[in-house]
Amino acid sequence: MRQAGSVPEPHSAPSDPARHPHAATLLRLEKSSGSLAADAIARMDETLPWYRAMPPENRSWIGLVAQAGIAAFTEWFRHPEAPQAISTDVFGTAPRELTRAITLRQTVEMVRTTIEVMESAIDEVAAPGDESALREALLVYAREIAFATAQVYAQAAEARGAWDARLESLVVNAVLSGEADEGALSRAAALGWNSPEHVCVVLGTAPDGDSELTVEAIRRAARHAKLQVLTGVLGSRLVVVAGGSADPLRTARDLIGPFAAGPVVAGPVVGDLLSATRSAAAAAAGLRACAAWPDAPRPVLADDVLPERAMAGDAAARRQLVEEIYRPLEEAGSALLETLSVYLEQASSLEGAARMLFVHPNTVRYRLRRVTDVTGWSPSDVRSAFTLRIALILGRLADAGSQP
Repeated sequence: MRQAGSVPEPHSAPSDPARHPHAATLLRLEKSSGSLAADAIARMDETLPWYRAMPPENRSWIGLVAQAGIAAFTEWFRHPEAPQAISTDVFGTAPRELTRAITLRQTVEMVRTTIEVMESAIDEVAAPGDESALREALLVYAREIAFATAQVYAQAAEARGAWDARLESLVVNAVLSGEADEGALSRAAALGWNSPEHVCVVLGTAPDGDSELTVEAIRRAARHAKLQVLTGVLGSRLVVVAGGSADPLRTARDLIGPFAAGPVVAGPVVGDLLSATRSAAAAAAGLRACAAWPDAPRPVLADDVLPERAMAGDAAARRQLVEEIYRPLEEAGSALLETLSVYLEQASSLEGAARMLFVHPNTVRYRLRRVTDVTGWSPSDVRSAFTLRIALILGRLADAGSQP
């Protein structure tokens, strides 16, 4: 393998150079290769501001590439009938360093400058009568070097894409497994994640077929919705860590297109990527619990599936129901808890609850409004009433368990 920094060695010359149809021009081209490379570097320094601004190490890489390009053209002219591996001959001097140091646009400018220098020297380098042949060879070589440039950068882009996909998969898996740490933050930053204030996790079933196409479809939807995303297909699940919106339901709706049929669950919004493990845990529990609610909306919030999650054994959902519904009602006074309990037992009948409590129906109505104000769940709504009932049961069990 050729070492970095070396100039490609010329192919073996014909046994009799005089037999080459353009032997004189070939000899003059070989003698002029050093001065042509120097002229190309001088032209770059004069006309390309980005080249002048580069550190000396990077400029030296570009000089080697320019020199290798002229040497490769000499071999092209020597053996026009032989297959040429231009990308290896030219960019093999520093492929990785080149693609990291300068952009594709800058590489095109570098190649164009070198070709222009060589073209301007044709009349001096070519032997009398060979000008047209040398110019034609240079035109063909310029076309091939353009293809070689595109190939080098395409290969580098593919390698970076594969590496980025692995990094992204590691970050998404860490969030979903609850193992996100500073290393995950560093990987996310390398992928362009700029730490948005609002983050949530959306989970659903991945469609059949190429997972890369699914991931790209999520990215397109995210760009349209102005969201940042880290996404991946893990087994049968499509996982999206989305940042940039404080509304998780809207986020899920914006990204739902690429998901396969079935429930899609959005976890609660959290403040950063490390906290996204909580959102992912809630979304995963909600996705499992959706089997108990066939008519759940699509997408659905993980918090809207709290009763099913609690009944499925999700300890976090049980705590949330007790802490966000039962305890606030308990602190608001025994009248609210009693009224809610009786109302639910009386099949959500105001008159029935009023008779059992020996109060006016308007008093029951007022207390139920207070329940809604305190918990955010309305007892008059069938779904909310179910959630409130489960919260009451769990709260009473918690109280009973805390007694000696």
